[in-house]
Amino acid sequence: MNTTTKLAKEISFDAQYGNYINGEFANCESGYIDAVNPATGEVMSQIARGNKDDIDRAVEAAGVAFETWSTTTIEERSAYLHKIANALEENKERLCMIDCLDTGRPIYELAVDYNIAINQFRYFASAILTYEGTSRAIPDGQLIVQKDPLGVCAQIIPWNVPMIMVSFKLAPALATGNTIVMKPAEDASLSTLELAKLLKDILPKGVVNFVTGYGVEAGDALINHPNIHKLSFTGSEGVGRLIGKTAGERLLPVTLELGGKSPHIIFPDVDIERAVENVTFGYCFYNGQSCVLGSRVFVHDAIYDEFMGKLVERAKTVKVGDPTDPSTRVSTLINEKQGKRVLGYIEMAKEEGAKLLVGGNRVTVPNNEHGYFIEPTIFEATNDMRISQEEIFGPVITVMRWNDVDTVIKEANDVGFGLAAGIMTNNLENAMKTANKLQAGSVWINQYFSFQTGAPFGGFKNSGLGREYGKEALDEYTQAKSIAVNFNPPPAGFFG
Repeated sequence: MNTTTKLAKEISFDAQYGNYINGEFANCESGYIDAVNPATGEVMSQIARGNKDDIDRAVEAAGVAFETWSTTTIEERSAYLHKIANALEENKERLCMIDCLDTGRPIYELAVDYNIAINQFRYFASAILTYEGTSRAIPDGQLIVQKDPLGVCAQIIPWNVPMIMVSFKLAPALATGNTIVMKPAEDASLSTLELAKLLKDILPKGVVNFVTGYGVEAGDALINHPNIHKLSFTGSEGVGRLIGKTAGERLLPVTLELGGKSPHIIFPDVDIERAVENVTFGYCFYNGQSCVLGSRVFVHDAIYDEFMGKLVERAKTVKVGDPTDPSTRVSTLINEKQGKRVLGYIEMAKEEGAKLLVGGNRVTVPNNEHGYFIEPTIFEATNDMRISQEEIFGPVITVMRWNDVDTVIKEANDVGFGLAAGIMTNNLENAMKTANKLQAGSVWINQYFSFQTGAPFGGFKNSGLGREYGKEALDEYTQAKSIAVNFNPPPAGFFG
């Protein structure tokens, strides 16, 4: 038995996790939801099925905590964020395995999540120290512009990368003096709830609250609560539009990180072996369950045949297997619903005339028969097909030829989303000219998923509003207040 398998067997969970409200786990009167291992079907624990009453108590706790937390110094808040980062580092191995068991993602890639999360807390612990307003002299006085926290922030996160999402939301909100009520996804709440146990010993009561449950119950109650002051959501475009509408009607600040259908453009001057590996990584990582997946691949006509031959062969060698096996590179999707959704898109692609080059099947993995393990799948398609336009959230790509730069840029942009894009070329001029014309919030040249600490993350078009991950996120959680100080009142009778 290898050390990873041993760790998986040693992981234990509470029989039930209540909602984490005001520094304590509270019993949930409305019941509990099974937390199921998506690979094996095993019920690992139960999480609270939060409702409006739970949200009310969490928002109230956050509101009380805000009165004190918002007055802490930036140095104090910075120290708190470093303590959270330290706790994540100390518990990283166990938390990685919890996410592996809870989401079905390969264990080998989860250290990346926690490195990003740890760096987020450390980055904002530092960024808040230099996040300053302005001051300037005015006639007989001084103008001061300061950045005030918003208040109680409602945050809703998806199931694909739990700890990345937790850090994206919590770190800037805490740094700027806000308090939080967060609803994790019902399919992946265990690592967040285990984090709550760590936060219990770090943060004052009520500063961070977690209410688990379904979106139509706990989520709806949270976004419509009258005592929240900010909405932040990562998830589907459809739900994002509803949240955006709510924010608009209530005039609440909102951050939305929604879907993507990212282009990955391959120029003819690349090292083909390296480019094939990068493209494979760009659509297989996270089991393809990523909003920034490199899902539309544009390959130059001059290298198309050789490139595609090698890309197809590489897909056949990607190991599809047990999530806890360190050699696995693609494992199970999050649940049956998502599995059937991906298989449905594969069938749709065939029906609309896309040519299946490799994959397209559900794989049975011994001792993991419950899971939806989907082979890396490549279609030759056109950009106007639904398979090329709609987000699939699985290890599936469409590939298209190109031979004119202006045309490929037009096609790359000819989609409703604009979250990320990839470019591969040895020509820096081509890379930068293309990057500047792509409608995407993040453009990665020669290395897909090149997340750099401090780089603002967010989308163009239907991919959302606002930015996270970089210092711009501090602006999303504050509002500017101008204070004009006159040293002396005007003279008597000045109004005349």
